[in-house]
Amino acid sequence: MDVFAPGGPRGPVPANGPAGRAGSHSYGSVTDWPDDTDGHTGADARPGSGDAPPDDQPPAAKGGKGRAFTGIAAAAVVTVLAVVVAGQVTDGGGTASGARSATDQARDARDAGTGVLGQSSPSPSSSAVVAPLTYEQKMDTKYPLSAKLDGSGKFDAVQGVDKAPGKGQKYTYRVDVEQGLGLDGALFAEAVQRTLNDKRSWAHGGARTFERIYSGKPDFVITLASPGITADWCARSGLDTTQDNVSCDSAATERVMINAYRWAQGSTTYGDRIHAYRQMLINHEVGHRLGYSHVTCDKNGELAPVMQQQTKFLDHDGIHCRANPWPYPGS
Repeated sequence: MDVFAPGGPRGPVPANGPAGRAGSHSYGSVTDWPDDTDGHTGADARPGSGDAPPDDQPPAAKGGKGRAFTGIAAAAVVTVLAVVVAGQVTDGGGTASGARSATDQARDARDAGTGVLGQSSPSPSSSAVVAPLTYEQKMDTKYPLSAKLDGSGKFDAVQGVDKAPGKGQKYTYRVDVEQGLGLDGALFAEAVQRTLNDKRSWAHGGARTFERIYSGKPDFVITLASPGITADWCARSGLDTTQDNVSCDSAATERVMINAYRWAQGSTTYGDRIHAYRQMLINHEVGHRLGYSHVTCDKNGELAPVMQQQTKFLDHDGIHCRANPWPYPGS
C-alpha cells in the first residue's frame, strides 16, 4: 500500500644458518696447524720450513736419523688422535652423538619446529582469524563523528560503477565523500545503490532504476559531507540546516547533501535502528530531487511517510507516527 500520493517531478639463507655459521669454515682443518714439540708456532712447523743442509755435504746420515725421529713422532700423533676420536665416539653412553657436526644438530633443531635457530615458530592456533564485517553489520553500527565538524569542503568521488538493475526510467548519479571524515565511502555508495533500487524504494514497480557512475555527467551527485559543509551547500539553495543539523537536497546545485553526522550517529527518533535510519535518509533526500515535498501521517499509529521530516519528529498535533524508511513499505 502506498504511503502517499507521489507528486510531479521537480629467500636468502640466514647468517647463523648452516652455510654461514661462525666456526664452520670449510678450510679450518688446512690452516690450523699444530705447534711443534720445540715450542715453535704453526708456521715454523710446516713441512720444508726447517734449515736446509749445506750443498757440499750429503744429507744421508742426518736425514736417516731425522726421518726415524719424525716417524716416531708421527706414530705418536696418530695414536693420540685415535684415542681422542675413540673418546668422542664412546662419549654419551656409547653413542656417536658427540661426533655429530653442528650442522646436523642445527638441522635436527630446525626440523623439530624452529624456523630460525633459537626462535620458536608460532603455533597455527596462536593467530586468531577475524572475519570481516558484513554489509548488514556495518550498517547496524554507529560511527564517531562530531555534530560540529566543519570539514575541508574537498570531495573524492567513490570509484567504480554500479549498473542499473531495472528496466524503468534510468537515473544516473555519482557519490562524493568529503575528505577527512574517517567514514567508509564504499559502504555509503553501496548503501545508496541498494536502497534506491529496493522494490520498497523509488524503484517500486519497475518505474525507475538507478545507476552509479564515476565519470561523465550524472543526473545528480549524492554527497556525504560534514555538518558545516552540508550547511554551506544547502544555503546555496536557500535552505538552513544548522538549526536541527539535518540534510537537504540543494536543488539549485547538482548535490543531494547527506549530513555525515546524521549518517554516522542517527537520530533520537530512530534510536538504535541506525540501518533503517540511513535508508530513510537516502530515500527522503532523493525523494526531494525526484520532486516530492514534505508530508506527515494523518492517523495515530500510522507509518510515517518517507517524506515526513522523521529526523526532527514522529509526533505532531497529538498524532504518533511510526518510523518508516520506505516510500512503499508494504511492497
